[in-house]
Amino acid sequence: MKWIIRGGRIIDAKHQVDDQMDIYIYQGKILDLQPIPSKRSTKTLSDFRVIPAEGLLVTPGLIDIHTHLREPGFEYKETILTGTQAAVAGGFTAVACMANTQPVNDNQSVTEYILKKAKEARLARVFPIGAISTGLKGETLAEIGELKRAGVVALSDDGHPVTNSQLMRRAMEYARTFDLPVISHCEDLSLSRSGVMNEGAVSTWLGLYGIPSAAEEVMVYRDIQLCQLTQTPLHIAHVSTAGSVQLIREAKKKGLPVTAETAPHYFSLTEEAVIGFDTQAKMNPPLRTKDDCLAVQKGLKDGTIDVIASDHAPHNSLEKEVEFEQAAMGIIGLETALPLTLSLVHRGILTLPQAIAKLTEGPARVLKLNHYGDLRKSSPANLTIIDPDLEFQIDIQTFRSKSKNSPFHGWKMKGKALMTMVEGRIVFNQLTPISE
Repeated sequence: MKWIIRGGRIIDAKHQVDDQMDIYIYQGKILDLQPIPSKRSTKTLSDFRVIPAEGLLVTPGLIDIHTHLREPGFEYKETILTGTQAAVAGGFTAVACMANTQPVNDNQSVTEYILKKAKEARLARVFPIGAISTGLKGETLAEIGELKRAGVVALSDDGHPVTNSQLMRRAMEYARTFDLPVISHCEDLSLSRSGVMNEGAVSTWLGLYGIPSAAEEVMVYRDIQLCQLTQTPLHIAHVSTAGSVQLIREAKKKGLPVTAETAPHYFSLTEEAVIGFDTQAKMNPPLRTKDDCLAVQKGLKDGTIDVIASDHAPHNSLEKEVEFEQAAMGIIGLETALPLTLSLVHRGILTLPQAIAKLTEGPARVLKLNHYGDLRKSSPANLTIIDPDLEFQIDIQTFRSKSKNSPFHGWKMKGKALMTMVEGRIVFNQLTPISE
């Protein structure tokens, strides 16, 4: 199929492009980008189909660096099919899925299974992340070379911290050999164990066991020190505290290969969302204080935090509709990440190019994904068309995800993906009735 995406505002943060242009797509790749008005002749364009994008944003396809697709093993929460349906509805053309499945993605067979199911779904591209340790137990290293050959793009025991510092060091040394970044879940279990929300005045008032900021920060510090020792690229997942932001900022000033992500809930909500014992506000790391929320926003603005990730964590209603202490931790985020990120633009915290960079160029750079995160000639036509001013209300009943565990139900938002294109194929469309 030949397409012209006509008249959109093109934002390509990697190449510092912010201009109104036409994009020509042929055989799944970007054929050309032309300023308005297009220089191509009417005869040349006769067999191209037009997608009108005047007044809309056209960006590289969004990339989620931190997704839990649950399959294999937990298909009652999410499958690769439903997860990628949610992804493209949220504007994401690619997702990187964590290894905490059952069986764990610590071997070639599981990686190949994930890639096979993603190919069958034919929606968002799926990049598996392999486990650091066998079974996520933190005792022995997974077969890192085997995982690399099978197709993983990074290593992480996300959901479980690697508490053994020597094992983490060895993992980072092996990862460097195979040119894989290490994604760290920073949590000191001796400090966080039994905790169900942020430790502070609100947890005391509610009578709930708290998780102190130090539980995250001491492990951020440790892993930064190991990064300095091994010189292996380190990516800090789901940053939630002011102290973590500052530690990462200082590491970057030293020139260490450290990157970081946060999730929309950490710059949109505070611990007060738990009042009323709302299990939809239960997650790990937990929602923090207003000062932490502001520090995360500042970290995004000054570049300390490179990426906004969904940390999409689907759970069945039976795992959430229980007493707060017993409820599962985590929320879904693929279909709310973009509008929540754009809220930072509407509030004047980020510029539009900054916000788009956190969802495109940033994750592509961290995972070393060539031909992703930008728009250039001959690259795959992975792109997202966004109406930044479209007002709507979040309704979990319309979500494509199999699970509905979101604290943002009913929020009035501004900004939404209207079309998602993967390698020239329209995989989600609310823009205009176009048939291929």
